[in-house]
Amino acid sequence: MATSLPSSHGPQAAAGAVRARRASLVGQLGPAWALPAVLFLLGFFVLPLAGNVARGFTSPDGAFTLAYYAKLFTDAYYSGIVVETFVVSIISTVACLIVGYPVAYFIVRHAGRWNPLIVFCLIGPLLTSIIMRTFGWTVLFARKGLFNNWFMQLGLIDKPLRIIDSELMVYVGLVHVLVPFMVLSIAAVLKGVDRRLEESAQILGATPLQAFFRITLPLSMDGIATGCILVFVLTNGSFLTMLLLGGGKVNTLSLLIYQQFTLTQDMSFASAMGNVLLFCSVIALVLQLRYVRRRTVSA
Repeated sequence: MATSLPSSHGPQAAAGAVRARRASLVGQLGPAWALPAVLFLLGFFVLPLAGNVARGFTSPDGAFTLAYYAKLFTDAYYSGIVVETFVVSIISTVACLIVGYPVAYFIVRHAGRWNPLIVFCLIGPLLTSIIMRTFGWTVLFARKGLFNNWFMQLGLIDKPLRIIDSELMVYVGLVHVLVPFMVLSIAAVLKGVDRRLEESAQILGATPLQAFFRITLPLSMDGIATGCILVFVLTNGSFLTMLLLGGGKVNTLSLLIYQQFTLTQDMSFASAMGNVLLFCSVIALVLQLRYVRRRTVSA
């Protein structure tokens, strides 16, 4: 009696037909799939950004002007704030690199089974409002905060220390908020560095420190560059930390833009300052792309 064998091509044929129908539908719609995202970006990003750029070159009577930029770069007060903005961004970036690289290296090479917990502790604060994270430092180090209360109860100090409203606390707050971006950028690249390269260098006579500086560190430069660009750009646009922890000791363009919008209501001048920050961010991103492309070509 002949028996009919079950066809193994039935499910595969059905799946192939479904894929063919989906491909046909995608082919019919074409670029229309991206239309909702394009419209959203156009309405809520491109047009407001273009309006802000145009406002920075428009005088109150509607004429084209460069007076806001001349004021920004020739007036001693405003030019000093521009310089201070870049100084704060550079110092914060270097501090995040110094703090973040060892953490990223430990996560990739030595964390082991503790890796998920460390990554969670690193990413967890990003899920909290930056206002709450920054205000937490005020709760700890204010004149009547936990730090001063504990030290006075222990008899270590006679009167509360003035810690908040200082430049140091501004940098502490910035590093606390931005160092996860540095760690994640470097860790992503370090994961791709083959450990056998370091082992080969040590077999050939290099010490672990020499292997790190000659092998690991150069191969992780892409992550360092990405992390530095991210921290630099984010520091340029940060004003809450200066506002809550600086006490007027640190003035940057982002804080000045906030003051222009909320106090003086000079929208055109605030737009001009925003354009300067935007231009600096674009330059930083272009430099990063050129650096990565050059390393890719040389490799």
